[in-house]
Amino acid sequence: MYAWTDPSRHIIRISGEDTRDFLQGLITNDVKQLDQGAVYAAILTPQGKYLADFLLYPDGADVLMDVRRDQAPGLLQRLTMYKLRSKVALTAEDTPVTLCWGGDDLPGFADPRDAGLGTRHLGPAPAGATDATAADWAALRVALGVPEAGAELQPNDSFILEMDFERLHGVDFRKGCYVGQEVTARMKHKTELRKGLARVRVEGTAAPGTPIETEDGRPAGTLHTVAGGEGLAYLRFDRAAGPMRAGEATITRL
Repeated sequence: MYAWTDPSRHIIRISGEDTRDFLQGLITNDVKQLDQGAVYAAILTPQGKYLADFLLYPDGADVLMDVRRDQAPGLLQRLTMYKLRSKVALTAEDTPVTLCWGGDDLPGFADPRDAGLGTRHLGPAPAGATDATAADWAALRVALGVPEAGAELQPNDSFILEMDFERLHGVDFRKGCYVGQEVTARMKHKTELRKGLARVRVEGTAAPGTPIETEDGRPAGTLHTVAGGEGLAYLRFDRAAGPMRAGEATITRL
Protein backbone atom coordinates (compact mmCIF):
# COMPACT_ATOMS: atom_id res chain seq x y z
CA MET A 1 0.00 0.00 0.00
CA TYR A 2 1.18 3.49 -0.91
CA ALA A 3 0.17 6.48 1.19
CA TRP A 4 0.65 10.22 0.81
CA THR A 5 -0.73 12.87 3.15
CA ASP A 6 -1.77 15.64 0.78
CA PRO A 7 -0.97 19.05 2.31
CA SER A 8 -3.15 20.82 -0.26
CA ARG A 9 -6.40 19.41 1.18
CA HIS A 10 -8.70 20.97 3.78
CA ILE A 11 -11.82 19.75 5.59
CA ILE A 12 -15.00 21.78 6.06
CA ARG A 13 -17.59 20.30 8.44
CA ILE A 14 -21.21 21.00 7.56
CA SER A 15 -23.63 20.34 10.40
CA GLY A 16 -27.20 21.11 11.37
CA GLU A 17 -30.64 19.71 10.62
CA ASP A 18 -30.78 21.18 7.10
CA THR A 19 -27.32 19.96 6.02
CA ARG A 20 -28.30 17.53 3.28
CA ASP A 21 -31.16 19.61 1.87
CA PHE A 22 -28.84 22.63 1.81
CA LEU A 23 -26.18 20.78 -0.19
CA GLN A 24 -28.70 19.09 -2.49
CA GLY A 25 -29.77 22.42 -3.96
CA LEU A 26 -26.21 23.58 -4.61
CA ILE A 27 -23.96 20.78 -5.84
CA THR A 28 -23.78 18.70 -9.01
CA ASN A 29 -24.28 15.28 -7.43
CA ASP A 30 -27.00 13.59 -5.40
CA VAL A 31 -26.40 13.93 -1.66
CA LYS A 32 -28.48 10.79 -1.08
CA GLN A 33 -25.47 8.79 -2.30
CA LEU A 34 -23.76 9.60 1.00
CA ASP A 35 -25.73 6.67 2.41
CA GLN A 36 -23.38 4.41 0.39
CA GLY A 37 -20.10 6.26 1.03
CA ALA A 38 -18.12 9.17 -0.39
CA VAL A 39 -19.57 11.45 -3.07
CA TYR A 40 -17.64 13.49 -5.65
CA ALA A 41 -19.24 16.78 -6.73
CA ALA A 42 -18.66 20.39 -7.69
CA ILE A 43 -20.26 23.76 -7.19
CA LEU A 44 -20.84 25.88 -10.30
CA THR A 45 -21.56 29.45 -11.26
CA PRO A 46 -25.12 30.23 -12.39
CA GLN A 47 -23.64 30.15 -15.93
CA GLY A 48 -22.61 26.52 -15.40
CA LYS A 49 -18.87 27.07 -15.04
CA TYR A 50 -16.74 25.25 -12.50
CA LEU A 51 -15.94 26.99 -9.21
CA ALA A 52 -14.65 24.19 -6.95
CA ASP A 53 -14.77 20.41 -6.68
CA PHE A 54 -14.68 18.31 -3.54
CA LEU A 55 -15.37 14.95 -1.99
CA LEU A 56 -18.08 14.58 0.63
CA TYR A 57 -17.98 12.05 3.48
CA PRO A 58 -20.78 11.12 5.89
CA ASP A 59 -19.95 11.62 9.57
CA GLY A 60 -23.09 10.80 11.51
CA ALA A 61 -25.59 13.56 10.77
CA ASP A 62 -22.76 15.83 9.58
CA VAL A 63 -21.07 15.98 6.19
CA LEU A 64 -17.33 16.50 5.76
CA MET A 65 -16.18 18.36 2.65
CA ASP A 66 -12.66 17.53 1.40
CA VAL A 67 -11.55 20.48 -0.74
CA ARG A 68 -8.32 22.08 -1.91
CA ARG A 69 -6.94 24.33 0.80
CA ASP A 70 -6.59 27.32 -1.53
CA GLN A 71 -10.24 26.99 -2.58
CA ALA A 72 -11.61 26.64 0.96
CA PRO A 73 -11.93 30.36 1.87
CA GLY A 74 -13.83 31.23 -1.30
CA LEU A 75 -15.99 28.13 -0.99
CA LEU A 76 -16.84 28.92 2.63
CA GLN A 77 -17.79 32.44 1.59
CA ARG A 78 -20.06 31.16 -1.18
CA LEU A 79 -21.70 28.53 1.03
CA THR A 80 -22.33 31.20 3.66
CA MET A 81 -23.92 33.41 1.00
CA TYR A 82 -26.29 30.61 -0.02
CA LYS A 83 -27.06 29.56 3.56
CA LEU A 84 -29.68 32.27 4.21
CA ARG A 85 -32.07 30.80 6.82
CA SER A 86 -30.93 27.19 6.45
CA LYS A 87 -30.10 25.59 9.77
CA VAL A 88 -26.51 24.68 9.00
CA ALA A 89 -23.12 25.49 10.48
CA LEU A 90 -19.86 25.61 8.52
CA THR A 91 -16.64 24.86 10.37
CA ALA A 92 -13.08 24.60 9.03
CA GLU A 93 -11.13 21.67 10.50
CA ASP A 94 -7.41 20.93 10.38
CA THR A 95 -7.72 17.21 9.64
CA PRO A 96 -5.03 15.53 7.51
CA VAL A 97 -6.19 13.82 4.33
CA THR A 98 -4.09 10.80 3.36
CA LEU A 99 -4.43 9.18 -0.06
CA CYS A 100 -3.95 5.40 -0.03
CA TRP A 101 -3.70 3.12 -3.06
CA GLY A 102 -2.13 -0.03 -4.43
CA GLY A 103 -3.13 -2.57 -1.81
CA ASP A 104 -5.90 -4.52 -0.12
CA ASP A 105 -8.01 -3.44 2.88
CA LEU A 106 -7.17 0.22 2.40
CA PRO A 107 -8.35 2.52 5.22
CA GLY A 108 -10.81 5.35 4.70
CA PHE A 109 -13.47 6.12 2.11
CA ALA A 110 -13.24 4.58 -1.36
CA ASP A 111 -12.59 7.34 -3.90
CA PRO A 112 -15.81 7.40 -5.98
CA ARG A 113 -14.12 8.82 -9.09
CA ASP A 114 -12.13 5.70 -10.03
CA ALA A 115 -11.36 2.50 -8.13
CA GLY A 116 -7.71 2.87 -9.10
CA LEU A 117 -7.45 6.00 -6.93
CA GLY A 118 -7.82 3.85 -3.81
CA THR A 119 -9.13 5.49 -0.65
CA ARG A 120 -9.03 8.77 1.22
CA HIS A 121 -8.17 8.36 4.89
CA LEU A 122 -8.89 11.19 7.32
CA GLY A 123 -5.79 10.93 9.45
CA PRO A 124 -2.03 10.36 9.16
CA ALA A 125 -0.50 7.70 6.94
CA PRO A 126 -1.21 4.19 8.26
CA ALA A 127 1.65 2.30 9.87
CA GLY A 128 3.50 0.08 7.43
CA ALA A 129 2.46 2.00 4.32
CA THR A 130 5.07 2.84 1.68
CA ASP A 131 5.60 6.60 1.61
CA ALA A 132 4.49 8.11 -1.69
CA THR A 133 4.96 11.62 -3.06
CA ALA A 134 3.04 14.30 -4.91
CA ALA A 135 4.74 13.11 -8.11
CA ASP A 136 3.49 9.56 -7.52
CA TRP A 137 -0.06 10.84 -7.09
CA ALA A 138 0.21 12.99 -10.22
CA ALA A 139 1.37 9.97 -12.23
CA LEU A 140 -1.60 7.96 -10.96
CA ARG A 141 -4.03 10.77 -11.86
CA VAL A 142 -2.59 11.07 -15.35
CA ALA A 143 -2.76 7.31 -15.93
CA LEU A 144 -6.43 7.30 -14.92
CA GLY A 145 -7.38 10.57 -16.62
CA VAL A 146 -8.43 12.40 -13.45
CA PRO A 147 -8.30 16.23 -13.48
CA GLU A 148 -7.38 18.30 -10.45
CA ALA A 149 -8.14 21.82 -9.27
CA GLY A 150 -5.28 24.19 -9.90
CA ALA A 151 -4.20 22.18 -12.94
CA GLU A 152 -6.84 21.01 -15.41
CA LEU A 153 -9.83 22.42 -13.50
CA GLN A 154 -9.93 26.21 -13.85
CA PRO A 155 -12.44 28.24 -11.78
CA ASN A 156 -14.82 30.40 -13.82
CA ASP A 157 -13.57 28.79 -17.02
CA SER A 158 -13.96 24.98 -17.08
CA PHE A 159 -17.20 23.16 -17.86
CA ILE A 160 -17.46 19.97 -15.84
CA LEU A 161 -18.69 17.78 -18.70
CA GLU A 162 -15.62 18.75 -20.72
CA MET A 163 -13.58 17.68 -17.68
CA ASP A 164 -15.08 14.15 -17.63
CA PHE A 165 -17.23 14.60 -14.53
CA GLU A 166 -19.79 12.17 -15.92
CA ARG A 167 -17.19 9.40 -16.26
CA LEU A 168 -15.84 10.29 -12.81
CA HIS A 169 -19.28 10.04 -11.16
CA GLY A 170 -19.30 13.73 -10.27
CA VAL A 171 -22.69 14.73 -11.70
CA ASP A 172 -26.22 13.34 -11.45
CA PHE A 173 -28.70 14.22 -14.20
CA ARG A 174 -31.77 12.98 -12.30
CA LYS A 175 -31.40 14.72 -8.94
CA GLY A 176 -33.19 17.97 -9.81
CA CYS A 177 -32.13 21.59 -9.66
CA TYR A 178 -28.81 22.98 -8.47
CA VAL A 179 -26.81 26.08 -9.31
CA GLY A 180 -25.69 25.84 -12.96
CA GLN A 181 -27.88 22.81 -13.67
CA GLU A 182 -29.62 24.19 -16.77
CA VAL A 183 -26.38 24.80 -18.67
CA THR A 184 -24.97 21.42 -17.64
CA ALA A 185 -28.13 19.58 -18.71
CA ARG A 186 -28.19 21.41 -22.04
CA MET A 187 -24.58 20.42 -22.72
CA LYS A 188 -25.45 16.81 -21.91
CA HIS A 189 -28.57 16.49 -24.04
CA LYS A 190 -28.21 19.02 -26.85
CA THR A 191 -24.51 19.49 -27.50
CA GLU A 192 -21.78 17.24 -28.86
CA LEU A 193 -18.63 18.02 -26.91
CA ARG A 194 -15.98 19.40 -29.24
CA LYS A 195 -13.38 20.16 -26.58
CA GLY A 196 -12.35 18.50 -23.37
CA LEU A 197 -9.92 16.57 -21.21
CA ALA A 198 -7.71 13.97 -22.88
CA ARG A 199 -4.75 11.78 -22.00
CA VAL A 200 -1.75 12.43 -24.23
CA ARG A 201 1.71 11.06 -24.88
CA VAL A 202 4.44 13.67 -24.35
CA GLU A 203 7.72 13.11 -26.20
CA GLY A 204 10.15 15.85 -25.31
CA THR A 205 10.00 18.75 -22.88
CA ALA A 206 7.00 21.00 -22.29
CA ALA A 207 5.89 22.74 -19.12
CA PRO A 208 2.32 22.61 -17.80
CA GLY A 209 0.34 25.44 -19.35
CA THR A 210 2.13 25.23 -22.70
CA PRO A 211 -0.21 25.83 -25.67
CA ILE A 212 -0.65 22.88 -28.02
CA GLU A 213 -0.68 23.41 -31.79
CA THR A 214 -1.29 21.22 -34.79
CA GLU A 215 1.61 20.54 -37.13
CA ASP A 216 0.43 23.40 -39.35
CA GLY A 217 0.30 25.86 -36.43
CA ARG A 218 -3.41 25.93 -35.55
CA PRO A 219 -4.32 26.17 -31.83
CA ALA A 220 -5.34 22.74 -30.53
CA GLY A 221 -5.43 23.10 -26.75
CA THR A 222 -3.31 23.36 -23.61
CA LEU A 223 -1.01 20.89 -21.88
CA HIS A 224 -1.53 20.53 -18.13
CA THR A 225 -0.14 17.84 -15.79
CA VAL A 226 2.81 15.84 -17.18
CA ALA A 227 4.13 12.65 -15.57
CA GLY A 228 6.34 9.90 -16.94
CA GLY A 229 5.99 10.68 -20.63
CA GLU A 230 2.21 11.09 -20.45
CA GLY A 231 0.00 14.01 -19.60
CA LEU A 232 -3.46 15.49 -19.34
CA ALA A 233 -4.46 18.14 -21.86
CA TYR A 234 -7.46 20.22 -22.79
CA LEU A 235 -7.93 19.64 -26.52
CA ARG A 236 -10.03 20.59 -29.48
CA PHE A 237 -10.98 17.10 -30.58
CA ASP A 238 -11.27 17.98 -34.26
CA ARG A 239 -7.61 19.04 -34.29
CA ALA A 240 -6.22 16.20 -32.18
CA ALA A 241 -6.25 13.33 -34.67
CA GLY A 242 -2.56 13.53 -35.54
CA PRO A 243 0.74 14.59 -33.97
CA MET A 244 0.75 18.01 -32.28
CA ARG A 245 3.36 20.28 -30.75
CA ALA A 246 3.72 21.87 -27.30
CA GLY A 247 6.96 23.78 -26.92
CA GLU A 248 9.74 21.31 -27.77
CA ALA A 249 7.51 18.26 -27.26
CA THR A 250 5.49 16.14 -29.65
CA ILE A 251 1.98 15.52 -28.34
CA THR A 252 -0.20 12.58 -29.37
CA ARG A 253 -3.67 11.87 -28.07
CA LEU A 254 -3.97 8.48 -26.36
